[in-house]
Amino acid sequence: MLTKDLLRVSRRGGGYRPQFTGPDDERLAARVLGVFQGHVGRPRSELREALTAVERDAEDFKLVRGFAKLLEREATFETRAAVDPERAREAAFRTAAEQGGVVTDDERAAALSAAADRLGVTAAALESSLYADREERQVMASFDARWDPEELRAQYDLSLAQTALFDATEVRVRSTEPKALVAAVKRLRLMYEIRRTDDAVGPSTREVIVTGPDALFRRSRRYGTRFARLLRTVATAPEWRLTATIDDRGRERAMVLESGDVAVPDAEPVTEMTFDSGVEADFAARFRSLDLDWDLRREPDPLAAGEHVVVPDFAFDYRHAEFRVYFEIMGFWTPEYVEKKLSRFRDLEDVAFLVAVDESLGVGEEVAALTDGAVTYTGTVRLKDVRDALRRYEDELVAESAADLPEELVPESDVTTIADLAAERGVSEDAVEGKSFPEHERVGRTLVRPSVLAALDGEIEAGMDLAAAEAALEEHGIDDAGAALSALDYRVEWTGLSGGTLRAKEADPSGEE
Repeated sequence: MLTKDLLRVSRRGGGYRPQFTGPDDERLAARVLGVFQGHVGRPRSELREALTAVERDAEDFKLVRGFAKLLEREATFETRAAVDPERAREAAFRTAAEQGGVVTDDERAAALSAAADRLGVTAAALESSLYADREERQVMASFDARWDPEELRAQYDLSLAQTALFDATEVRVRSTEPKALVAAVKRLRLMYEIRRTDDAVGPSTREVIVTGPDALFRRSRRYGTRFARLLRTVATAPEWRLTATIDDRGRERAMVLESGDVAVPDAEPVTEMTFDSGVEADFAARFRSLDLDWDLRREPDPLAAGEHVVVPDFAFDYRHAEFRVYFEIMGFWTPEYVEKKLSRFRDLEDVAFLVAVDESLGVGEEVAALTDGAVTYTGTVRLKDVRDALRRYEDELVAESAADLPEELVPESDVTTIADLAAERGVSEDAVEGKSFPEHERVGRTLVRPSVLAALDGEIEAGMDLAAAEAALEEHGIDDAGAALSALDYRVEWTGLSGGTLRAKEADPSGEE
């Protein structure tokens, strides 16, 4: 952004329109750029004198200062002195005090000479070091601009619009890339809602409204800065339209920006996927560590809620069927925002929707009545509660997929696992569990034809080293050695942690093994 004193806007007709640059301003941009390039190694005071000369020739000095403000951020200034300025001043002032003060030029020269001798430098070097750390005496050590004149104009226009947005109290955006826009809004921690519109104005029929308590927006620098940062993401979409309500010294004005007004010449937009709160980040990390049949998705597709749109925090996608459960974590909000959220739930389209509700809000029962269920939490969302809520859907999905399978399953392979058979059928392992396998025997969670077990019975014998027995089982594709050896009536006699020997199982007096 630029500083507020460099803001250039037109209030013609009661509106609020940034005064963007035109092609004719490219020559001015090139001139300002050239001034910076020509002053590397020279004091800042000389740079400012040269820029003042450019201002005298320009039609609008604010435009020159705006270009310069952006370019100055690309320059590196440093203090160059033979002696550290603070040390030089301390030595000079102390010497002057010891001499009874300095009144005349001769006394000043004598004090500097004596102080220089103490520091081991010349009087001239000491004198030039005294105030070398003042801003105007700092030297431009390097200048590496990211922009050519055309790009500098684009960067200026973007910065100008951002500065105008600093005083916005509400921003409405339509974009051909709404997901990137919502992701940026959430990352910047701005309160928002999404509304569906029936008119064909702008690039989308969905409008993102960044809003909140008036006091926050009118008095918080934080929100103004975030509005400005949001524009970087908005402007990267192919088509967009932004309407902002501006608090112009107590008077509300409307500012409208559209694709083509500004562009983003250099930096990436705010689209990195992050979380709105530590509660969400913590939940996502813990859930993904579980080995469940649900894949967690961040910020899935928007859902219709009457004339509005809701973008849930997460979605759970069932791996074995086309089924999705949406999930929202409802943390601390203002009472007004909570009521607005509840109204969205009332109008929500017919989808599976779960909500984790902070107990401090006191609306758990109401949320449960409006959605498929509410999980209350304090501090962190309990995984068990979410897992139990998902189990209801999972049980129905397993029952449906199991009903589509025949009662008897005959795998083609001599050896396979329950997991592989379920994956082959495109169902969960639970759906396969209750079926029968007439041509295979179940060995743990492995299905093995009797002929394979018979062959193994001839290869494995009592007294064999466990490692050798495991190798024989692996040749037949059996990984679960414990279950297979038990099925062949062998047990392992361990000879330490490193290995063991096979022994035949002994029957007890009752006839049981």
